[in-house]
Parts: sequence; C-alpha cells; structure tokens
Amino acid sequence: MLLDRGSIDLDRDLVLVPAGLAILFGYHLLLLYRLFRFPHTTVIGYENHNKRAWVERMMQTTPEETAIALQVISSSISASTNLASLSIALSSLIGTWIGSSSKVLMSEVIYGDTSQPTSSVKYVSLLTCFLAAFTCFIHSARYLVHASFMLSTLDSDIPISYVQNAVIRGSNFWSMGLRAMYFATALLLWIFGPIPMFVCSVFMVMILHLLDTNSTPLHHFRYHPNKGLEKRINARHASSILENPMYPPLP
Repeated sequence: MLLDRGSIDLDRDLVLVPAGLAILFGYHLLLLYRLFRFPHTTVIGYENHNKRAWVERMMQTTPEETAIALQVISSSISASTNLASLSIALSSLIGTWIGSSSKVLMSEVIYGDTSQPTSSVKYVSLLTCFLAAFTCFIHSARYLVHASFMLSTLDSDIPISYVQNAVIRGSNFWSMGLRAMYFATALLLWIFGPIPMFVCSVFMVMILHLLDTNSTPLHHFRYHPNKGLEKRINARHASSILENPMYPPLP
C-alpha cells in the first residue's frame, strides 16, 4: 500500500511538474518570438521604443540638464543592485535550508514524491533560478553604469546608438532577472507538491499574458529645438564678439 502511494506521488511529479515547466517555457518562447517579429505588440518592445527616444533626447541636452538623465539611470542601478542582493540572499537561504534537517512537516503536507533525490532536485532548481536572477540583475547594473559613463561624457561625438544599446541591454537583463524570479516562484511552490506548482504555472502565464501584451501604438517622438542649448551657444558667440570686436557678427 505504501509502495502504491509512493508510485502515485512520483507519477504526479513526473506529469505535473514537466507540464508546468513546459507551459512557462512555451509562453516565454512565444513572447520572445513576438518581441523579435512584432515588438510593438509587447510591453517590453513598447518600453524599449520609448527608452531609445529618451536616450536620443538626453543626448541633446546641455551639461546642466545631463544630471536629469544620470539621476534616472542611478535609480535604475539602485533597483538592479537591490534585487541582486535579494536574489543572492534568497540563494543563501535556500542553501541553508538544504543543509538543515528540519523537514518534519513536509512529509505530512506534500501530495507528491518526498524522496531525498526529488527534494534535492527541488532545492537545486530553485537555487539555480535565484542565481540566474542574481546574474541578470548584476549585468543590468553593469550596462546601466556604462550608459551613465557615456551620458556624462560632455561635448563628445559618441554615437547615440551606443548609449541606446547600453540602456536597452540593461533593461533586457532586468526583464530576464524578473523572469527568473517568476520561475523561482513556481519552483518554490513545488516544495509543497506538484499540484500547487502546476496551478501556479497556469495562473502565472495567464497574468503575464495580460501584463506583457501591448495595445498602445508606438509614438513617433518629435523634439523641439533645445532653447537652453541655443542660449548657451548665443552667449558664447556674444562673448567672442566682445573679445574680438574686429570680426563682424554672424547673420
């Protein structure tokens, strides 16, 4: 009787857990396809479009206005580093949990396989997701720091595309880190059994589909002349005329 119950519990894990992971992976593969082929239909593509326009506008600002761009990037770097710290802290917590032997409650609650190999797979999978999230958030902060260096290089001929690529890559790594956290949430529920993990996967895909779908058309940004930059150029020109009155003023 115990053997039959153990085989049934193992069958639950072998069916429901791969099905839940297949749903999550399948949705994200579809999202990746839409992002490459139809980026305007995804929230990530919509945000990347706006960020490219923001970088283009920030590259046209005066040195005094560059502090606005640096402040925005600094807040994004702080968010990435905080989530990276959270991910590595949760990884350490999972590692401590693996090493502990206080698993008395699990055998009474879980409707699934509670053998030692399956438990090890659960904890290692969860630890892998948190470490992947930590790596993605660290790379996000790295690219954003690089973008801040390029934005703070005044009076340079850095191509706008260089800064845009750095900001977009930082944003993409941020999204990948969040996706790893979503996978970790589903795997965390697997500790309590394959049924909660499968239900969480289905529910998460439904919510993510609503959050990742964009119906707002892309806006074509138009920039007005930078009045501050024009005033600064006119002031320099006026001072040069005063220093060299022999040169006639430019039309």
